[in-house]
Amino acid sequence: MNRPSRSGTAVRATAAAVLHAVLQGRSLKAELAAALPALADPRDRALVEAICFAALRNRARYDAALAAWMPRPLSRRDAPLRALLHVGFAQLDPLQLPAHAALAATVEAVRAAGRTHQAGLANALLRRAQREGLPAAAADAAWPSWLRERVRADWPDAADEVFVASAAAAPTWLRVNRTRAGVGAYAARLEQAGIAHARVEGLSDAIRIDDAVSPTTLPGFSDGDVSVQDAAAQRVADALAPPPGARLLDACAAPGGKSAHLLERDPALRLTAIDVDQRRLRRVQDTFARLRVGADARLLAADAADPESWWDGEAFDAILLDAPCSATGIVRRQPDVLLHRRESDLAALTALQARLLDRLWPLLAPGGRLLYATCSILHAENAAQVEAFLARTPDAAAEPLDERFGRMAGAGRQRLPGEAGMDGFFYARLRKAT
Repeated sequence: MNRPSRSGTAVRATAAAVLHAVLQGRSLKAELAAALPALADPRDRALVEAICFAALRNRARYDAALAAWMPRPLSRRDAPLRALLHVGFAQLDPLQLPAHAALAATVEAVRAAGRTHQAGLANALLRRAQREGLPAAAADAAWPSWLRERVRADWPDAADEVFVASAAAAPTWLRVNRTRAGVGAYAARLEQAGIAHARVEGLSDAIRIDDAVSPTTLPGFSDGDVSVQDAAAQRVADALAPPPGARLLDACAAPGGKSAHLLERDPALRLTAIDVDQRRLRRVQDTFARLRVGADARLLAADAADPESWWDGEAFDAILLDAPCSATGIVRRQPDVLLHRRESDLAALTALQARLLDRLWPLLAPGGRLLYATCSILHAENAAQVEAFLARTPDAAAEPLDERFGRMAGAGRQRLPGEAGMDGFFYARLRKAT
């Protein structure tokens, strides 16, 4: 067998290090952000990302294979080896990389990790996976039991589809910056660049790409011509639809994509964007700078639920509350959600959502709109949350949204993961009495 290249070994070692950290409780997004810059070749960075996502989506299958093929379970001390084996399995299935390269580089990464004594074991297990294939697992196997039961209770007729869609790779949705170019003109640039794409009727700023693509390789990305944003998130601008030049509050703004989209549609909006985390607020600044929007926006590091500390007393015409949530609608993009989410989190999240609604509502002008949105699929965070708010808020009324925003869910609309190729998302538009 030919020795793998150093870069090939480094890619597998990096992927395994990221995966090990995530399996120990760290954030996938944060670990990738820290690890990828060390790889000079963008193709290597893309491969690490693909391996990590594939391994996390198929974690239950890979653990089942190890349980079936090994005479005794791997110990806690062998957690780094488990991560390396998952990396190897992911290359064979579903990524289907050339087996000889995947095996050789992964086994070499085992040696590079100081586990030379386990290189033979790793080689044998990976060859068995190549020879026999990996066992099947139920689509909901990776979901913790408490969360699986909640999804089945909330969506009894659609739960299986939710689990299947959440385990699949998501398409890349682009949002064309209409202050820079139209969708048609940008689609022509993608055509010239040889990037297969599709325009979607009813999504005025969106283009869908089904193949994996690095944002930095997109034409005009660094110049602010385009952003990567799921179509379900793009629908926020349609649902809120603030009046021209409105005074607008984005109460949980980071990383800034939804505010930026609203500004692209109406640069005259008078925006106040808040995030409780100063570091995350810098991402909003970076987003606005790249897209060349929001030069006059007011950006504040503050607690949206404590308006006395930041509000100037002038009412807002429109408020966007993209509330902190369980993220159960975006598992296909953040598969580590299933590792990190705890049942106790839900009570804390629903309490925070209710507090934000109650504290922000007085800031809305009479006749103004508040859009409550989450990337959750759980009734407790969505339909039930809005129903409870309406019951205790006499001057609030729900405004209907049409089928573009998904299926009816109480006073709002729910998009489930994978429907029309989009993420799971909830929208409820609330109008304040005049």
